[in-house]
Amino acid sequence: MAKEKKWGMTTTAVHAGYSPIPMRPEEMILFRSVAPPLIQSAIYPLTDVEHYTRIVRGEEPGFDYGRNCNPTVDILERKLAAMEGGESALATPSGIHAVFLTTLYLAKTGEEVVTTHLIFGEAYEFFFKIAPEHMGITPRLVQNAADPKEWERQITPKTRLVWIETPSNPTLFITDIAGVAEVAHAHGVPVVVDNTLVTPCHQHPFELGADFVVYSLTKFMTGNGTIVGGAIVGEKEKIRGVRSLIAGVGSILHPFSAWLALLSLETLPLRMARHSSNAEKVAKYLVQHPKVLHVNYPSLPDHPQHELAKRQMPNGCGGLLSFVVKGGREGAIKVMESFQLIAIVPSFGTSRTIATHPATHTHCNMKPEEREAVGIYDGLIRLSVGLEEPEDIIADLDQALAKL
Repeated sequence: MAKEKKWGMTTTAVHAGYSPIPMRPEEMILFRSVAPPLIQSAIYPLTDVEHYTRIVRGEEPGFDYGRNCNPTVDILERKLAAMEGGESALATPSGIHAVFLTTLYLAKTGEEVVTTHLIFGEAYEFFFKIAPEHMGITPRLVQNAADPKEWERQITPKTRLVWIETPSNPTLFITDIAGVAEVAHAHGVPVVVDNTLVTPCHQHPFELGADFVVYSLTKFMTGNGTIVGGAIVGEKEKIRGVRSLIAGVGSILHPFSAWLALLSLETLPLRMARHSSNAEKVAKYLVQHPKVLHVNYPSLPDHPQHELAKRQMPNGCGGLLSFVVKGGREGAIKVMESFQLIAIVPSFGTSRTIATHPATHTHCNMKPEEREAVGIYDGLIRLSVGLEEPEDIIADLDQALAKL
């Protein structure tokens, strides 16, 4: 479901959703400002009794109640849809809430989702613990995610969605979106792609066959660690269907968080180019270091999916990498606690370079053998490479690794 692009990515990031030039009447009737407006209202007046019904049915533009919609959030959603090349978007209070809502929309008790262990920690917790125990939705595990036929083998008549995270967090595994989409669609199963790690600046899942794209807006999309938020992008009618669930199970993103995200998104293409450039330099430094056993970054020639990464992400591989140090868990902790510039943070995607120990932090709920099977070793350090001078990042890594 790729949508024809009107502008290039940088222009879209700046102009989509809201413009001080009157491209659409509703953009200029109330606001005469260059910056998008922050509207904090939770309620909106109706022109007549039936106005509410027309808004809810999508027959007329407008806003009914702050849990369901908001003018500032609407601007963000239109920008996100334009940047991703989708028809519509829904901004959610967190990335995991986007996971929950998408699954709730597509599957019900007694049905199945096909996915892997190559997903972020909360998604693992949701698909392999919460969904089966509290929703009756069964996960079917793909062991060899590199082979689309392995995905197909897990699809049954009860399968209602295929969930892909690529690149994966924290091992940067690359899944063939087009290959998996082809086999899933042959069985009438929609494909959901988590595009958080590289954003629409570097990867376009809809062009490769995805039916939904989800994000944690907390990470690179906003890029400064100021908000918690998520998003779902897809066809207009499907997103309307997801939105219809909100009244019963949650809310949209808070308007102030949406406003902060809007300001940040204007610089996303520039930031992602710098993140990617810095990460590649850091990866090349780490791969030759004698105390580093392995580096996960798709642009490196020895990455198992290097050729696929070049096709699927031709403009860069993003700002996240991971590496395994000597000494296992103790070695990783020693290195991390020796950092002087790099902060220890259980997240990623900020302008500052930050580090996480996945086995202790983000993926602590996975069984040790499950972590080992997907390359999340005790000596693995996840590094979110920021916007600093790459030489300064490398210097901090160098002095910390020297402590081993």
